[in-house]
Amino acid sequence: MQERGTAPPLSVPEARRHGATRLAVAGAVACCVVAVDQLTKSWAVSRLSSGDIHVFWKLDLVLEYNSGSSFSFAQGWAPVIGGAAAVVVCILLVMVRHARSNAVAVALGLVIGGALGNLSDRVFRSHHGAVVDFIALHFWPTFNVADSCVVVGSILLVLLLWRSQPATGPPGAGAPVAGPTGANQAAQT
Repeated sequence: MQERGTAPPLSVPEARRHGATRLAVAGAVACCVVAVDQLTKSWAVSRLSSGDIHVFWKLDLVLEYNSGSSFSFAQGWAPVIGGAAAVVVCILLVMVRHARSNAVAVALGLVIGGALGNLSDRVFRSHHGAVVDFIALHFWPTFNVADSCVVVGSILLVLLLWRSQPATGPPGAGAPVAGPTGANQAAQT
């Protein structure tokens, strides 16, 4: 079995280049998410104001305004939720610069884009800090593209980080053996 050694530490310029690349990847993903989210919300406001659309089975397009957080918790707390979202976006941007891979940067970009999409609703739409939701499944709270991206990005991020963790077992189980010693030497002879 071949051992994998750790990669040599990156030089400062190389680390900055990787950080800038990952920031660009996350930024591009976030911009795409915000654009698609805002376009779909604008469509929903103009089209669904005149009535709901039944798509199939339990999927309907229904215009709703959510002044709370996920699952409509904390209704009426839009300024607090908006401020918290802005802080979270800043923290995620710092995390992007230290992301281990472009895949992690994409996942963070999805979460950042979703947060910015909903934050822009709270700031720029004239519904007292409410977010436009329009995808109704009737067994789940009504949501939008930004919400979907936050959920998908978060799940992807957890999977990527979990997958990158080294396997652990009982103490000493994963330790590399330098060569035959003691009992190992006796078993090999």
